[in-house]
Amino acid sequence: MSDALEPSPLPARLPRGEHRVVLIVDDVPDNVAPLHDALDGAGYTVLVALDGESAIRRARQALPDVVLLDAVMPGIDGFEVARRLKADPATAGIPIIFMTGLTETEHLEAAFAAGSVDYVTKPIKPREVMARMGLHLRQARQAREGALERSQARHALDAFGYATITVRASDGRLLWQTPLARDLLRQHCGGDAVHAPEAVLQWLRRHLAEAQALREPPRLTIDNGPRRLTFRLHQRVGDEDGDPLGQGDWLIVMQESSDESAFSALSQAFGLTAREAEVLYWVVKGKINRDIADILGASPATVKKHLERVHAKMGVETRTAAAAMAIQRVRQLEAPAG
Repeated sequence: MSDALEPSPLPARLPRGEHRVVLIVDDVPDNVAPLHDALDGAGYTVLVALDGESAIRRARQALPDVVLLDAVMPGIDGFEVARRLKADPATAGIPIIFMTGLTETEHLEAAFAAGSVDYVTKPIKPREVMARMGLHLRQARQAREGALERSQARHALDAFGYATITVRASDGRLLWQTPLARDLLRQHCGGDAVHAPEAVLQWLRRHLAEAQALREPPRLTIDNGPRRLTFRLHQRVGDEDGDPLGQGDWLIVMQESSDESAFSALSQAFGLTAREAEVLYWVVKGKINRDIADILGASPATVKKHLERVHAKMGVETRTAAAAMAIQRVRQLEAPAG
């Protein structure tokens, strides 16, 4: 791989106002002294660690922009250092470039498996290293900016009443949730803040084939009394390479809606109390008295008394007649659940 990229001309120094921190890890300082001097002369802040444990500590403290890592060191070798840095969320996004004299395929595979983005072979050529660093620093910056833009866009949806989550289909883990999404899931579904509700996960898995074919599947609606939470599968996100099952991570948009406006309209249209309007609304929805009692937290006998008063105020004798008078009003106010 090191022969495939020709070093490009480099500026003498970094552009004004641009600051980059490089951590060099090598147990033999003389091996990287020319590289240290070249980086320092180009305006980089250079940190040095002489062993694996020190490298991990310095990386966590300084959060460098890139790590140049020797593969073979006594104690913790470079492969283990890379694995630990990638396992720590604070340092996982730092590009790691291996510096190695090992060119056997299994060693190079081990370097990439440990989390490196590139490697250079010894003896080190400073200009080649700096060319590769420049490439990966730009890619890391673009990835951070893209993540920030996605975060801002998702939070902007919150302001318009839409909440978003990202769910890993293989195990249901919530990889992302906006503050509004967290509140809505807690109110409507309970459960923890780590995994998607079981109903949401089953709905996602049931419609994966449609989603992967870029066809939007039917939406999921969870009713919670007069309020409901609707889930719409938006798009696949993330890197597919780490997904051996091919199920992926999915961005889901949620929106809460309420029947309270319908309650108010029925109350005003027919001179009903708030509770009588609720009873009439659920009659329109086809609920029997026992179901309405469960929804309202009342007894069936109490629901029956409310319904008798509704009939009297509307001038009808049966629930069917009451529903027929009210249904048009409800349809005018009720948006489709999707």
